[in-house]
Order: sequence, then C-alpha cells, then structure tokens
Amino acid sequence: MSLTVTTIKRQEVTGQVNFNSHTDLVVGVAVALVNLLTEGEDRSRKYLPPDGDERAEKISAVFKSAGGRREVTVAEAEAFGSVAAELREVFEAVAADDIDGAAVRVNAMLDDTGARPALERHDGEPWHLHFHSADETSMVKGWQAGCATGLAIVLGGELYDRLGVCTAPHCDRVYVDTTRNGSRRFCSTACQNRVKAAAFRERHG
Repeated sequence: MSLTVTTIKRQEVTGQVNFNSHTDLVVGVAVALVNLLTEGEDRSRKYLPPDGDERAEKISAVFKSAGGRREVTVAEAEAFGSVAAELREVFEAVAADDIDGAAVRVNAMLDDTGARPALERHDGEPWHLHFHSADETSMVKGWQAGCATGLAIVLGGELYDRLGVCTAPHCDRVYVDTTRNGSRRFCSTACQNRVKAAAFRERHG
C-alpha cells in the first residue's frame, strides 16, 4: 500500500491555495476520515460514526474517490477509528495554535507506520515520490502513513496553519483552508450561513 505525495505550491491565478494534486488527495482523505469516524457534533447535531457494513462502505467510498482499488473490510473499518482519532488530534492542535504539538503527533504516526519514501514510475508518469508503510500488507497502516506524510508536508511548509476545526457553535468537523487569504473558519457553507444568520438575528432582534 502506498500513497503519492510531493511538494506544496500556491496557485495565484485562481486565488486558491493548493498543496498539489497528490498532497491534496491524502490530506483530503485525512479530513474525510476524521469527519466520518470521530464522534462529536455536526452542524448543531450530535454525530455518531457509522459502524459495521455501513462504516466499511463509507470508508471504501472515501478511498475509491482517492484512487483506492479495493473494498475495506469490516475489521479494517473498525481499525480506522483509532487512525481518525489520531488525525483529529493534529487538526485540533493546529486550531489551538499548538504547532509543536501537531508536529509531535504527526511524527509519532510516521514512526508508528514506518513511513518511508521511494521514487517510483508507473502508468506512463514521470518519476515521483511515494510513501509506503513498513507493513506493505496493511491497508490501515498504508493509508495512515500516507495521511501522516501529507499532514507533515503541510505542517513543514508556509501554509501550516491551514488545517482547522469548524468554529461554528455545536460543530467540530475539520477542514483544510484553501482560500487565498486564509480566511476560512467553517467546515461548510451551511455552518457559515448558520453563524451569519445568528449574527443577523442578534443585530436586528
């Protein structure tokens, strides 16, 4: 199991920040796993992660959208819960302006998975960097290694503060801020609109 990551770059033409397609992919998977598999609040509603077959199906859908080639088993889906919890700690540390703490957590995941770089070339592509888990047979460790490496690249660059936790009341879903000026504070437009509506009511109440 391996995931591809390269370097961070800034897209000035579109006004949107991109880490690049491969780093965007694994960081996006990290966001999806945290929001899918960690208990909390989502847009003013209590959120409980799915379990059993539904959990496996939803994780499989996340990985398929990122190029995954096989279904997640129910046992693997259960194991991804602890991975998501570790990933959430990184987002929460950044949101609390504890970059040192976030880096320590990411380094622990890199060490635990034995993430290692290798230059590879396949499918007609030029040489590019992959990160593998030391355990090539484990889907869980493979994705954990890839997500941790993606977050390490983000934290090690100038856009380290773009990982966030929704600031809307009663919502703790996470996100990556790709706006040009780093202005994003909410996990979704729904939460943004909810906060704006509440502020409007307070001003005109």
